[in-house]
Amino acid sequence: MQNEINAIRHRFSEDLAQVRSTAELEAIKVKYLGKKGDIQSLMRFLKEASAEERPLVGKQINDLKEHVTELCADKETKLIDLEESQQLGQEVLDITLPGRRQFVGRKHPLTYVLDQVIDILIGMGFTVQYGPDIETDYYNFEALNMTADHPARDMQDTFYITENIVLRTQTTNIQARIMETHKPPIRIIAPGKAYRNENVTARSHVFFHQVDAFYVDKGVTFADLLSAMDEFLTKLFNEQIEIRYRPSYFPFVEPGMEVDVRCLVCGGSGCPVCKHSGWLEIAGAGMVHPEVLRNGGIDPEIYTGFAWGMGLDRLVMLRHGIKDIRLFTENDLRFLDQFSFI
Repeated sequence: MQNEINAIRHRFSEDLAQVRSTAELEAIKVKYLGKKGDIQSLMRFLKEASAEERPLVGKQINDLKEHVTELCADKETKLIDLEESQQLGQEVLDITLPGRRQFVGRKHPLTYVLDQVIDILIGMGFTVQYGPDIETDYYNFEALNMTADHPARDMQDTFYITENIVLRTQTTNIQARIMETHKPPIRIIAPGKAYRNENVTARSHVFFHQVDAFYVDKGVTFADLLSAMDEFLTKLFNEQIEIRYRPSYFPFVEPGMEVDVRCLVCGGSGCPVCKHSGWLEIAGAGMVHPEVLRNGGIDPEIYTGFAWGMGLDRLVMLRHGIKDIRLFTENDLRFLDQFSFI
């Protein structure tokens, strides 16, 4: 067997000396170290050896394998260095070519407008609070005056994770949490995503962005709600826009209303965004229902409050004349590049 080992060692040295590339080296590795290679063929001597001879035979085969492996590794390092230096030597840098343009990152239009919304409302005395996207049935529904058999639940097609865990259908889920841990006066906003199992159209999506406002104190009136809404929208659009308030029902406010803005996408002439009505609903609002206050541990005989839930996506559509809400989530650079001013 020793003669066979010496012969393999000699052949390997001659073959390795002829290698000029990493591809040739790989062929050498297969020839000597592969499953059907020369070194593997020596295993027959291990099978034929006696129990006393087997440790010595095994050691000789392993020594040869380690020797071949080590020399191949050294050779590979040298070949890689040589090939890289040859490649660099062939490359030519033309310093007269113009530089590559660097594109500066910028905010998504939704993020940009959300930052403005937050700045305006902070300036109006509100603080920012964030609620969880994954919510319990209690905080998303029951604490907001929607019991298990309440018909208002049919108004919101909900994504259920378990029987009692949902993806929140509105950022209003923050209200009971805040009332449980804070005493009036409370003046907060809650920005974030909301999720509803609806048909995706030019004006609605299965997830959207919302900003809730919530104000509770002694003597808060409906007039405070109207004046706060008017001031906020005027500052956001930087002009006196046409607003329409319509009575509506929401289980967590009483009385309730919907807030419409004259469609700025079509100028009120009618388009798919406003369903050809000339008006686009941007918010639901009203005076906080006494039962919601009680669920939060606040006495409705002493305190009153107002709340609104406003769709951020539609505000951005109005401000910039965007006709399809789906554009916000498609990451199409042809669309996003139009907001280079941001």
